[in-house]
Amino acid sequence: MSLASARERLNAAARHIDVPEEVVKRLEYPMETLAASIPVRMDDGTLTFFKGWRSRYSDVLGPTKGGIRFHPDVSMDEVMTLAFWMTMKCAVVDLPFGGAKGGISVNTKELSEMEIERLARGWVRAFAPVIGAERDIPAPDMYTGPMTMAWMVDELEILRDRKEPGAFTGKPVSLGGSKGRDTATGRGAFHALTRLHGSLDLPKEGATIALHGFGNAAKAFAKLAEEEGYRIVSASDSSGGIFDGNGLDVDALIKAKESGGSVTAYEGAEEIDNDALLRLDCDLLVPSSLGGVIDETVAREMKAGAILEIANGPVTSDADSILRERGIEVAPDILANAGGVVVSYFEWVQNRSGDVWSLDRVQDRLQTRMNDACDALGKRMETVGSLREAAYVVALDRLATALKDRGTCRDFGGC
Repeated sequence: MSLASARERLNAAARHIDVPEEVVKRLEYPMETLAASIPVRMDDGTLTFFKGWRSRYSDVLGPTKGGIRFHPDVSMDEVMTLAFWMTMKCAVVDLPFGGAKGGISVNTKELSEMEIERLARGWVRAFAPVIGAERDIPAPDMYTGPMTMAWMVDELEILRDRKEPGAFTGKPVSLGGSKGRDTATGRGAFHALTRLHGSLDLPKEGATIALHGFGNAAKAFAKLAEEEGYRIVSASDSSGGIFDGNGLDVDALIKAKESGGSVTAYEGAEEIDNDALLRLDCDLLVPSSLGGVIDETVAREMKAGAILEIANGPVTSDADSILRERGIEVAPDILANAGGVVVSYFEWVQNRSGDVWSLDRVQDRLQTRMNDACDALGKRMETVGSLREAAYVVALDRLATALKDRGTCRDFGGC
């Protein structure tokens, strides 16, 4: 989804509350987007240049926060769009952060581990002037992880000749990372599911779930959902999908994925393709891989009763109206996948205070934060009609209030 399409949801939210037009205009474009050419010395001695970006969308609520993705399709428009969503996400779960996103256009499968490390350190050198615990705090995203963050924070500390663990989150626990960060996105999505069960109009018991994508977040979500009595009937990845109407064994599915490299290694289930999975007759469809997979065509043809978005932007803005007409409720990404940034916030707090929280403390606070956010959406939904619009109204209201309370001289061209 493009930034222009993402802004349509902002404008739709603005129609539901009394917010000055200048506030909406201020949020229609990022405050700062930087681009860089990142040189990397390859293992064979050649020098290759990669395109990299960092977009800081808004810092009205606090320092900007957002992941860094390494993917061939990363572009400037994509990082700006993702930074916009991060701004909305941090606001909807009431974090003292603004939104940001970064990335590099690269296929990491074509690089060695040493080349990826050089690339990660090169990204830090390119964007070091904007990074810091009180200005911009990156985190992992697609094809990056704790090791990538370890390289990055190490490079920043070399450049500044001091320790700055709070400048990055999603680090290994041994380097200041938070316990519970690895499963936070999936766990947060599960809390959203259980808290919004009624709003999604799901059966009281044995609701069936299809997972379009089976990465780390979907694995954690599926395990918790299964334990709660939900039935995982389908899952997929880039190699294909599987279906069993009686329910998949999530532990066996995870083992099959880890040992065979794909969910299709799971034995005893029917194989289906990703398009067929999107059209399965199930109670809940959980897109958890790529953006834009539910377009107008899929929205008209899908048979799922509700959607919970773990991926960023899996439902296009054009599909939104079709889903509303069909009565298919959507738990939006800016709420449903916010568990990762919530626990990143906990990591940032721990780094800045020198404290270390137990896993129980992290998970309890994550549940409280997600429940509070879901309850706020439930109240707004009574007047705006859908969970997605409710989420954007809550976020916009908080952003607009903060902009108003700090005055207009800074944000609207001076006095």
